[in-house]
Amino acid sequence: MTAAYSRVTLPVEREVQAAVQGQRALAAYLATQVETQRIQIFDDKNQAHQVELPTSALRLLVDILAELAGGNAVKVVPVHAELTTQEAADLLNVSRPHLVKLLEDGALPFHRAGKHRRVRFSDLMQFKAARDQASEQAMAELAHQAQVSDMGYE
Repeated sequence: MTAAYSRVTLPVEREVQAAVQGQRALAAYLATQVETQRIQIFDDKNQAHQVELPTSALRLLVDILAELAGGNAVKVVPVHAELTTQEAADLLNVSRPHLVKLLEDGALPFHRAGKHRRVRFSDLMQFKAARDQASEQAMAELAHQAQVSDMGYE
């Protein structure tokens, strides 16, 4: 996974514009309750080919296009994927030693593959969601305290 992880690049302007248009076009068809959708793809000879895709895959494609439209790089990771400690640290935007401390303190589950620690992507995302929620709650509490104390913040 490390090699693929390092090959992520930011979209160029032309890709960003195509992503904006593609996201808008596809989003209109996602309100349907149909399990599959048919789309057309054109080959290099401009010949149309119909492809049937699960609607859930199109929803994911719209999410990917939204990220590209925002100028962000995107990488699809299966939820059962296992990450190295460096990859996990990068996704949390923390140092590897800090991540290892979280693992050793039991804050985040992991297992060993030989001598190396591995973190399941799904466990990492649950940890990140809980951490983000705790941060939002702390900010809301600070804002409330500032209002109660009439510190001049609106």
